[in-house]
Formats: sequence, structure tokens, C-alpha cells
Amino acid sequence: MATRGFTGRGGGSEATQERLPPGQFLESGFPVLSAGPTPRIQPDKWTFTLKDGIRPVKSWTWAEFNDLPQSKMTRDIHCVTTWSKFDTAWRGVLVDDILADAGIEAPTGFTLAHSFDGYTTNVPTEDLVGGRAMVALAYEGKPITPDHGGPARLLVPHLYFWKSAKWINGLQFTQKDELGFWELRGYHRYGDPWREQRYTND
Repeated sequence: MATRGFTGRGGGSEATQERLPPGQFLESGFPVLSAGPTPRIQPDKWTFTLKDGIRPVKSWTWAEFNDLPQSKMTRDIHCVTTWSKFDTAWRGVLVDDILADAGIEAPTGFTLAHSFDGYTTNVPTEDLVGGRAMVALAYEGKPITPDHGGPARLLVPHLYFWKSAKWINGLQFTQKDELGFWELRGYHRYGDPWREQRYTND
């Protein structure tokens, strides 16, 4: 796991503490953590595919995906390694708008996110819809850098940040809750920061 970008703990005011989940500290930088090497994906090689089981429903090129309605989202994010960062600003395509463009409603209650590097993570479908999650294309008004998951990453800010899969290239609806990369290696299948669901039995 690559780790860099820590710049120190933030202040400890009462307002700050109320926004920090248990066991977290405020980070002013934006640490980089990855399960493996950083892939370098050129936009003209990027595609995003929505699947129902093994059946592709629809795919988009980078240009087609960027033509979808885009929304802004400013949220606190929380890493399982105990840092939190407040007020991160993102722009991208809500999962709701991806489904709308594909002309479907979510067919199952389980979703597996897929990335270009083979990484996967499972997220309940209800945590992806209703304006709760997006495929982010920009951070702080600029294209997302490769280290932070660019050109596009999943953003599910209310769960631990390993659920916000970097370098995303698809969402797959599954009939059961299929565990992803870290979940198969001892991380919690859901990952709620406020309940400290870091590891399998938390």
C-alpha cells in the first residue's frame, strides 16, 4: 500500500470533534493510499460499463460519459486508516443519472464496483442512489489526478473511503453481496465510519 501526503493533524475544536467519526483525526492534506501501482489511464482509452450480472446494459466512452448531467458534491471523507478530511469538493455524474441514461432502475440490492486495475468493492445499491454517490470526474475544480483515482473514481462519502473505488470502469448489479478486494482480506463488508466498521467483526 502506497502512502504519502499526510500533513498533520488539524485542530480539535468542539465543532470539529462533532464531525469526526470515532477513532478519526482531522487531516489537512490528502493522503494517497493504494492497494497497488497507480495505473495511468488516458481518457481516450477509458470506458464505463453498467452490468446486470454478467450482462452489459450500457457502456460509455469518456466523451459520452462527460456529456451526462453533472452534479457537485461537497462532503467530509473518512479513511479506514483513521484520517478524515472535511469539505472535499467533487464534480461528477450521480449514479442516479447513470441509471437514468441507461433507461433502467437498479435491478438488485447489491452492487460491485470494478476498477481498471482489477480492484473491486461491494456497496449496497441503496447507498449508491438517491443522490448519495457519484462517479467523480473532478476534485476541487480540476481533473482528478491518477494518484487520487483519475480520470474517474467512485465517490461514496458516507462510507469509509476504500469503498470509493479509484480508477473506476464499471458498476455490476449482483444477486448477492459479493465481497470485493479488501472485504475478502478482512475489511468490513459495509464500512460505516460512525459505527467503526473497519474489520470483519466490527
